[in-house]
Amino acid sequence: MKILPKIALFATFISLFSCSAPQTRTCSGMTWNTTYSITYSHSADLTDSIHSIMRQVELSVSPFIATSVISAVNKGNSDTVDEIFTDVFSLSQHICSISNGAFDPTLSPLINIWKFGYDDSNAPTDSAITAALSSVGILDCKIIDGKLIKKTPETEFNFSAIAKGYGCDAIGRMMQRNGCQNFLIEIGGEIAARGLNPKGEKWRVMIDAPISCNDSIVHQQLKIIEVTDCGVATSGNYRNYYTDSLGNRISHTISPKTGMPIQTETLSATVIAPDCATADALATACMAMPTDSAVKMISNIKGVSAIIVTAGNSAKWNVIEVK
Repeated sequence: MKILPKIALFATFISLFSCSAPQTRTCSGMTWNTTYSITYSHSADLTDSIHSIMRQVELSVSPFIATSVISAVNKGNSDTVDEIFTDVFSLSQHICSISNGAFDPTLSPLINIWKFGYDDSNAPTDSAITAALSSVGILDCKIIDGKLIKKTPETEFNFSAIAKGYGCDAIGRMMQRNGCQNFLIEIGGEIAARGLNPKGEKWRVMIDAPISCNDSIVHQQLKIIEVTDCGVATSGNYRNYYTDSLGNRISHTISPKTGMPIQTETLSATVIAPDCATADALATACMAMPTDSAVKMISNIKGVSAIIVTAGNSAKWNVIEVK
């Protein structure tokens, strides 16, 4: 009679321990017009929290949602911004500064003009491009006490080149607040990694070769990298483009200086940085400048490395690793 309660207590302990033991979990689907895939180790299912963070980011910085903070700002209906907008704005200013203006989210009207944004009603005429350029310049904008002051009333923002990376980081921060230390978060190819994979090793990430294809995504291995506690992002002009009536390829990377699509010798740039938002923005900046300038920029940033791919001879690629 004295033994039975102890046995029952031990069985209860084992049951509770089993329920709270971490297990490998996955979550995947569509968000922000792209795919996402998340692997993490935790005792609880964090799917609802993941979707909540995605929605918060979307309602702040997605120009494709009429009720978002950024949409209200772009339309001139409000100058009040939230914490997410402020975070993305501040980091964007920093990356704009260190990239000598190559990264600038106030390109939104030009992104629209060139049919890569949320409004494709305007044609890319010389007058439209000149007018849009007059309002470009995130360094001429500021936020004071939660109020945004634009360069001009016509200045508009599009954080698409940093928002996915920020979203990965935001989900990662949520996971860490919940005690999760091993995860890989991928949204549209941008990655936030922490800890170890289910095998107890660093996370293995495949970098795609720059195979040109605009109607589907072709995955061909260029390189496998092992990462942890960092963000990884790739930008390139080999997927997101279209061909105009004259047969010219129009790239989605727009120059903040000329307002025109850019086509440099760089085919793709993969950046590894302490956080995914920084990696995301820097990868875009690399695509908006000559290859040698991109190499110099990355080499001067502590804790950041890159893999830059340029065209080579005989359909091969030149791979430049910047430590």
